[in-house]
Amino acid sequence: MDGAGLPRMLDGSAHLPLVLLGVRGGKRETLLQAARASLGQPAAVVVDWAEWLEQPALLTASLARPCMFKIDSPGDDARVHAVLMREGCASLGRSLPRAPDHGEIAVSDDWFAGLTLALQGVAAELSALPHVLSFNAPDELLLMTDKLACQRHLAAHGIPIPRLLGPIGGYAQLRAVMDEHDLKQVFLKTRYGSSASGVVAYRRNGRGAEQATSSASLVPGADGARLYNVKRLRSYDTQADIVQLIDLLARQQIYAEAWIPKPRHGNGHFDLRVLTLGGRPAHRVARVGARMMTNLHLDNQRADVASLLGDKDHAALEQAACAAAAAFPQSHVIGLDMVVRKGRAHVLEANAFGDLLPRLLWQGRDTYAAQLQSFASHEA
Repeated sequence: MDGAGLPRMLDGSAHLPLVLLGVRGGKRETLLQAARASLGQPAAVVVDWAEWLEQPALLTASLARPCMFKIDSPGDDARVHAVLMREGCASLGRSLPRAPDHGEIAVSDDWFAGLTLALQGVAAELSALPHVLSFNAPDELLLMTDKLACQRHLAAHGIPIPRLLGPIGGYAQLRAVMDEHDLKQVFLKTRYGSSASGVVAYRRNGRGAEQATSSASLVPGADGARLYNVKRLRSYDTQADIVQLIDLLARQQIYAEAWIPKPRHGNGHFDLRVLTLGGRPAHRVARVGARMMTNLHLDNQRADVASLLGDKDHAALEQAACAAAAAFPQSHVIGLDMVVRKGRAHVLEANAFGDLLPRLLWQGRDTYAAQLQSFASHEA
């Protein structure tokens, strides 16, 4: 929705109420409400994901008048996960699997099928509501949530990404693919995961030694091993553990991509999170870590991007971020994970909900205040 049919009687979208489809009381809603208050704007109307999935009329009623609308992440709300799994399994003609334990890695195509049904319903509703200005389009949110499809989409638009090696059905196929491409190290990612969940950095040498490093912890059980997210990365050195790790993740659909070296900083290395607003790069932060995954929630450190990049690197960042944002023209807010070195930039991921970056400022505004201001000026 571009809002072209919205009457401008309200003197710009800054004066419109904001409806948020999100998790009531969560970090994201709290930060957004604080940003609204800091700008002198009334609190957003929150339609809680779990409540909406059970009562679709809640969203319909909230969008009945001219407003801005933002779809936020359903997060790790167990109620939402359960409903999306139930609906997804029904649409795929599958029986419902057991409910995952707290922290267990369990993001599959069942869940994504349920999310697809939910957001297709939102899209259908928005198509009949020209008076609603949307921060993000449901179909683009889905595209970014499917990491493999997203990377293929970026590549098709000429955006530099790590070389894609395709879906991996298990350890044996991984080894065969690496042999085919003469590779010693790759990254494996769960197709529908987020925040480094289920990501594996795998490497081997000519002597046959191999190692897999991951935020996934193998936990044995009476009915077989399960995988759980942990903040401290685990390294697996025995083939038996590595085979089990990769084969278990493959059940949730993983894909492989070539390993791109990250630039060094101190005793570690870094990549970047860049937030684009209205197609332009705004907030940016370097994520510095001593190990392969640099996600900030894994106790890695922030660093100032300006102090780490030279002029050519800054130019490469700007160009690649603008090009990547242009590939999602109906998404006002996008979080890009990038590697920039030696005057070249690669996009590792595009994140539909990549704006949760507390205390990170751009031109004096945090990510939520800045996107509210940017969206209002963009739509005015």
